[in-house]
Amino acid sequence: MQINDLLRQATQQLSGSTDSARLDAELLLAHCLNKPRSYLFTWPEVEPDETQLRCFESLLAQRKSGQPIAYLLGYREFRDLKLKVTADTLIPRPETELLVETALELLTETPCPQILELGTGSGAIAIALAKEIPSARIISCDISSAALRVAQSNAGQYQLSNIRFLQSDWFSNIPTDKPFDLVISNPPYIEDNDPHLKQGDVRFEPVGALASGQDGLDDIRHLITHSVQFLKQGGTLMFEHGYDQGGKTIGLMQQAEYTSTRCIKDLAGHDRITLGYTQL
Repeated sequence: MQINDLLRQATQQLSGSTDSARLDAELLLAHCLNKPRSYLFTWPEVEPDETQLRCFESLLAQRKSGQPIAYLLGYREFRDLKLKVTADTLIPRPETELLVETALELLTETPCPQILELGTGSGAIAIALAKEIPSARIISCDISSAALRVAQSNAGQYQLSNIRFLQSDWFSNIPTDKPFDLVISNPPYIEDNDPHLKQGDVRFEPVGALASGQDGLDDIRHLITHSVQFLKQGGTLMFEHGYDQGGKTIGLMQQAEYTSTRCIKDLAGHDRITLGYTQL
């Protein structure tokens, strides 16, 4: 069967399972052919061989069952990075690119910034910052040794030497001798009983990287409470959160006596990032 016919058939198969059936089919077929997507449009009459067809059929069946496209391909693009992802890591999302962009703007006037990233997962945040700010010194941690192996592999492909990866349950293994200019995190922030945890792609992602207590704020409370002792005077705490949590996170930051607290809105106009500063 030719490429154009395969794509037409696969799009129909996936139409009830995903809102991006055609795109998913193209990405999976290009992956099995080991070709860029443009190849599919340039050579629509090519007939894949048996090995390539079996690969495509297997991935289609997994995608139809709900497996995230990023896990099937083994990577996710994030800013200008192509990052390995596995079932041990959260899949990087566009909202987290905003977190990186906000941090880059904030650190423009900070020479050789010292950065602590908590809950690194695939390493997306730390790697993006390390690549954009070569003078930065970054400690990046995760409680999961499997996730850390993925993050280290991703950093290695970009030959970055300014990130130190540590296994740590939040702050438990973080050295206190050198305070940080910035503590940054994309922590779990979904309510434990949120029905969305059993829907779509997130069903297959590590629940420990998604859910955080009855109101989704347990880990954020921990971040806010403990970051103070790891930050320089006037240092910044910055984290991502749910679209409807901005008011609560600002309140928690103010209770902990952070100053100049504010929320940054995402492209949909929702509060997505909260940041504040320790007192001078």
